[in-house]
Parts: sequence; structure tokens; C-alpha cells
Amino acid sequence: MTRVFLNRVGTAVPAHDIHAEFIDFGRGVLADAHSRALFDRMADMADITHRYAVIEPGPKPRDRVLDAQNFFVRGAFPGTEARMRRFEYEARALALQAVEALAPDRARISHLILACCTGFTAPGLDFQLMQALELRPSIERQIVGFMGCFAAVNALRLARHIVRSEPRAQVLVVNIELCSLHLQEAWELEKMLSFLLFGDGCSAALVSAEPAGLELGAFRTAVIPRTEEMITWHIGDTGFLMHLSGQVPGRIRRFLRTEGAAFLAPHTPGDIAHWAVHAGGRSILDAVQNGLHLLPEALAHSRAILRDYGNISSATLMFVLDLIMRAGAPPGEGLAMAFGPGLTVESFRFRPVG
Repeated sequence: MTRVFLNRVGTAVPAHDIHAEFIDFGRGVLADAHSRALFDRMADMADITHRYAVIEPGPKPRDRVLDAQNFFVRGAFPGTEARMRRFEYEARALALQAVEALAPDRARISHLILACCTGFTAPGLDFQLMQALELRPSIERQIVGFMGCFAAVNALRLARHIVRSEPRAQVLVVNIELCSLHLQEAWELEKMLSFLLFGDGCSAALVSAEPAGLELGAFRTAVIPRTEEMITWHIGDTGFLMHLSGQVPGRIRRFLRTEGAAFLAPHTPGDIAHWAVHAGGRSILDAVQNGLHLLPEALAHSRAILRDYGNISSATLMFVLDLIMRAGAPPGEGLAMAFGPGLTVESFRFRPVG
């Protein structure tokens, strides 16, 4: 059976660091002192220092217009059509930056997989990239759409299937998410805490049979029972509408305490040298650490990505894997894990090439 490798990853984020600006804005729009105090406490506990967005913050005061391009005007937030028009040109530029950072041999790319849950057009970004990168018109293109934060695992699984069936394949995998385009004019505390987590970013990765980077091993999927309403993502008239229940971390922790051994078998947590866990938030990482009884340093790479970029939905896990490779990971067993709507748990094994 053909062995498959994640050879390398390129990443890109927009120019605008919005995290501190958003915290300042959030303090101003919450109506009561109790909500503001809780928002401040949660912002301090989030362990996020930077988040990047295609939306450039506007000058203060932001009592009417929130951004420099007059995209978010209070009382007249854009509809879904305007957000998708913005996605179309912003996503193309950011994806090209990530591919440039990857620097693949474009003539050898045989397949293109695009994963995204924050924007759609037709012809889509996959078509735009094919043209902009001057890839062959006959290139096979696939889209992994609207699967949320765990979509990176699905995209890599698909790439692995392709290479195992076509050993000469060179698969370009692009994960792009522009979460900032879906800010809603909903200034209640629960929504503001959700908006506090997400940023924009893109990864581009090369998957092939060439033995370099990380060898991709077995994949596994599980659904936590009776959790389908805890993470939802619907298309509304004013963009995409997210619901993120505060019960998610607790359910993940309890699930991993009882079912985590199945993801690790035949190993124990102490046998895993490298952990790549989707940095969905500090509480998510804490839930994985506690649920699997991991040492504090086990999730250091995931916590570093959370600190420096926030939650970039499906691109987040790719940023973590990139950091592991750039850190010069020694040989040893690795486990990647991500969570999303369902509540679905996706994972796969990996091993750095010695």
C-alpha cells in the first residue's frame, strides 16, 4: 500500500490584527456593567493575543461605522450577497499568498482540494486558483464545504485516498476561512464571546507519496451522542449565523474520558510524542488535556497557534501541523484531532519523517 505524506504547509493571514480592537469595541457595546465585567474576564482568560481579519478596523469612535471600508455600518450591516462578493476577492488574494508561501512545483500538481465554510461562489475559489496559478485545466478539483472546524481532517483524508489510488499524484490542499465577514449586529454577551474567538487565515499544503514531512496514518471519526444542536452554522439573510454552546468543552471532556482510548489504541497518552489539536479556544484545549489526562506541555503547539491567531476554523489545525514541522519534530507517534458540528470528532495519526 502506498505511503502518503503531508510534505509541507504554507500559511497566510490578512494584514489587520483586530483582537485588541475588538476587545475595546466589545467593552463599549455591552449594555450593563455585569456583562462588561464578564466579557473582560473571558477576554483575559481566552489566551489569545492576536487575531487577523480582512476587515480593517475604523477610527474611533465606532458608534456608527466599525471599519475603514464602511462595510459594517451599525443599523445597516451587509446582507449575505454583499458578504459573498467581499469573500470572492479577499479569499483569492489570501489563498494566493498561502500558496506562494508553500512554493509548490505547479507543473506537478495533479489535484486541488479546497476546504472552506465561510464563503461560496461559482465558478468557485478552486476555479480561480486553477487560473491564477496557471494549473492545467484538466486538474481534478474537489471542494470540502461547510463542514466547519474539522474540515482540515476531511480534506487530508481525501488527499490521502487520492495518493493511495494514484501514487504519482501531487495534491494541493487549501483551507481558507474569512470568519470576520460574518460578524452579526448582536451585542449580547453570548454572541460577543463567540466573536471573540475567530479570525481569518489560509493554509496551503502539499500531499504526495514523496517521503518528506509527516506521514499520514489511520483516520477515525466519531460523533458525540445528543450534541447535534451544540454547534450550528446556518446561512441567513445577514451572512452565516453561528451558534456555539458553552456546553461543548464539557461534552468533549466527558467523551474523551470514556472513549479516548479508542482514538489512541494500541497506545496510551504517554506514547504520543506529538499532539496537533484544533485550537478552537482555551476551554476546548483544556477539555482535551483533562479528558485524556495529558501533561500541560502536550498541547504547547496548539496553544501557541491559539495565542497568535485565534480560531481560524478549518485552517487552524493546518497551522498547528505547520508549527510542528517547523519546530523540527523528532520521529515519534503523533495524533491530530479536531471538533465541529455534529458534535463530530475527527482524528488521524501522523509520524514525522526521520
